[in-house]
Amino acid sequence: MTTERPEDDQQADEQEPSAPEEPGAEEPVAEAQASEEPEPEAAPEPEAAPEPEAAPEPEAAPDTEPAIAAEAEVGDPDAVEPEEVIEAQQNPLEGEEIEEIEIAPRQKPEIPGADLIPDIIPEGEQFLDAEAQAAAEADAEALAAREQEEAEEESRPIADAAIDLAAGARYTATGKRKTAVARVILKPGTGTYVINGNALEAFFPRETLRRIIRQPLETVGYESRMDVVARMHGGGVSAQAGALRHGISRALIVADPNLRGELKRRGFLTRDPRVKERKKAGLKKARKRPQFSKR
Repeated sequence: MTTERPEDDQQADEQEPSAPEEPGAEEPVAEAQASEEPEPEAAPEPEAAPEPEAAPEPEAAPDTEPAIAAEAEVGDPDAVEPEEVIEAQQNPLEGEEIEEIEIAPRQKPEIPGADLIPDIIPEGEQFLDAEAQAAAEADAEALAAREQEEAEEESRPIADAAIDLAAGARYTATGKRKTAVARVILKPGTGTYVINGNALEAFFPRETLRRIIRQPLETVGYESRMDVVARMHGGGVSAQAGALRHGISRALIVADPNLRGELKRRGFLTRDPRVKERKKAGLKKARKRPQFSKR
């Protein structure tokens, strides 16, 4: 029966150089080798199935919190803080009594100067200095005085009027305004007006219209020395009043041609060209359109 040598012994034999053989030393070596040879192992007997062991109880985790807390106190940046320490840091006021603070409702702040009356300055004068403002005021006063003088001059009768007031004198003319036509006759008298056989107050009940009709004779200064007889047709009361004034002014030019310049400057000889615009096809009036309906 041959026995195999272990691999370790074979390697050791290969590495060690062979020593010179001495007589009488072979037997002990052979005995030593025989003693080192392993004995053959017996066939293993079948073992019984191991009984299931009870699950080991979980061991208590080692108390590492004090050590971790100590490391955290030392200031180790890599130290892991326990959950209690983290919760304490997140909620530093937990466990302490917090005083309740009553929040008053928000009040709108008062606007300073809200009770003051604003001093409105005309546009363009708010950045003027005192001298410029005084000059502007002087110019405004001069303009107002000039306008007043012009109004007084227009109301002042013409001084150089020379109308022949003979007993049989008659001065006729025609005046127009819109669609109204007035045929006027001026004659010496006491300042009465007869229009279509009616008095002035009966034909024109409005004072403004009567004032417009009297303007030409008052400008010349003959309002109490001449009578007016007129026949009128067409138009409304306003157009008839304008046509009558236009006819009286043209009759005065016939009486005295020298009054033409002054009466024209005051606008009595100019016919008012304003008339009502004609109606257009498809419209309700001259420019009024029918109401738009989407559906």
